[in-house]
Amino acid sequence: MIDKNDPNRKKYIDKVIEQIQEKNVNFIRLQFTDIHGLLKAFAIRAKNIEHYFEEGAYFDGSSVTGFGNVEESDMVAIPDPTTYNLLPWRSEKYLSARMICDVYTPDLKPFEGDPRYILKRTAEKAKKLGYTYCCGPEMEFFLLEHDLNLVARHSDLRGYFDFDPSEKNELMRRQMSEYAMQMGIEVETVHHEVATSQHEIDIRYDECINAADKVITLKMIVKFVAGMNNMIGTFMPKPFYGINGSGMHVHQSLWKDGQNVFYDADDPEHCSKIMKKFIAGQLKYAREICAVLSSWPNSYKRLVVGYEAPVYIAWDYKNRSALIRVPNFGNIPRSARFEIRSPDPAGNPYLQFAVLLAAGLKGLEENLEPAEPTKENLYDMDVVQMKKRGINSLPASLIEALECYEKSELMKETFGLKPFKNFFYAKLAEWDEYRQVVHPWELQRYINKL
Repeated sequence: MIDKNDPNRKKYIDKVIEQIQEKNVNFIRLQFTDIHGLLKAFAIRAKNIEHYFEEGAYFDGSSVTGFGNVEESDMVAIPDPTTYNLLPWRSEKYLSARMICDVYTPDLKPFEGDPRYILKRTAEKAKKLGYTYCCGPEMEFFLLEHDLNLVARHSDLRGYFDFDPSEKNELMRRQMSEYAMQMGIEVETVHHEVATSQHEIDIRYDECINAADKVITLKMIVKFVAGMNNMIGTFMPKPFYGINGSGMHVHQSLWKDGQNVFYDADDPEHCSKIMKKFIAGQLKYAREICAVLSSWPNSYKRLVVGYEAPVYIAWDYKNRSALIRVPNFGNIPRSARFEIRSPDPAGNPYLQFAVLLAAGLKGLEENLEPAEPTKENLYDMDVVQMKKRGINSLPASLIEALECYEKSELMKETFGLKPFKNFFYAKLAEWDEYRQVVHPWELQRYINKL
C-alpha cells in the first residue's frame, strides 16, 4: 500500500511500467470494492498506464452501491502501484494484470466513502499514536456444485482436516493457494473445514490495509478457480441449515517501533495491558460494530449456538466458545495476538478492519479493562447464567445490529457522517427486501396448519 502523494510512489510506478513492458501486458484491471465489499473492476489499456497513475480513470460512481447519487456521480480510480500483479490464470499470449485503486473525487481529493480510504484514515489515527495495526484473517468458504432444482448442492462429504490428494476439491484448493502466492499472498494454512464442502485458507498477518487487499484478492481467486471447474465458490456465511457456517476469524496485533506491544514477558499469560485494553474496547462496542462485521441477513443464521460461532460477548484464553480468545502463542513475542470470531468473509474487509481498530483504540483511549475471562463453555450456559454473569449477547438479526449501529457515535466517527448513512441505508434496504420474501420453511410449517 502506498498513498498517491508518497515521495516513493514514482519508484513503484517505474517498476510497474518496466514489468508491463517486459511481459508485454495488454490490459490491466482496475479494482475497488463497493460499500458491501463486492469487488468492482474495469479494464484499461496497459500502454496508457502512466496517464492513469497521474490522472486516474473516471467512472460512474452512482452505479456503485454507497458511492453517491447521479448529480455527484463522477469518481476517479487511481491505481496503487504496490498492488500490481499479473493474473496467474492468463496465458503468456494474453497476459493481463490487476491493481487495486483508491477512489478520488474529480478534484483529486480522497473520496470519503471509499472503504479503503475509511480504513486508511483509521489506521492513520493509530499511527499518530505510534502504532501499526496488523490482521491475520482465516478465510472459510464453500465449494458447491450447481443443481437444477436447488441453487447449489454439496460437492463432497468430507469433514475437518480430511485429505484425499486426488479429490477434485483438494486439487482446487491447492490451485487457489498457488495462485494466491503468485499474487503476493503469504498463505499459512490450507485445509478442509468442519462442514461438508467447506474449506479454509489462512493468510499470514500483515498491516491492516495490505491484509484487506489480500482478502479481496483471495475471494476473487476462489471464485475464479471454482468457476473454471463449473462449480460455485461462495463466502455466504450460512448456505445450509444444520451444519457450520463460514466465518472470518481475525487475528489481531499492535506494533510499535518494530515490537509487538501485545506481548508482556511478566504477565502470566504473556498478554500486555495494551492487549487487554484493546480487547476491552472490542467487547464494549461489540454490538455497535456487529452490523459491519456480520453485514448480511444471512450472517445471523451463522451466529447461533451449536455451530462453533460466537453468540455471547465474552473473552478467554484458548476458549473457542468466546467471542474473543487469546490463543496459545507459545511465549513468542512476535506471535502475541488475540482472535475475534464473529466477522464473516461476506463483509467488506476494509470496513471490518476499520471498525475493529476503532473499537480497540477506544479501549486504549478510555483506559478500559475487560471483565474476568470466561472459562466455561458458553454454549452450555443458559440465559439465567448469562444474566448472573453479566454477559450480553450479539444482535440476533441484521435489523437489531443496524439499530445498534445507527445509535453509535463510534461508527459515525469511524465512517464519517455521509458514508455512515450510506452504509446504513444500503443494509436497511437489504433487510427490507429480505423480510418481504416468503421462505420455504414458512410454507412447509404453516401452509396446512394455518
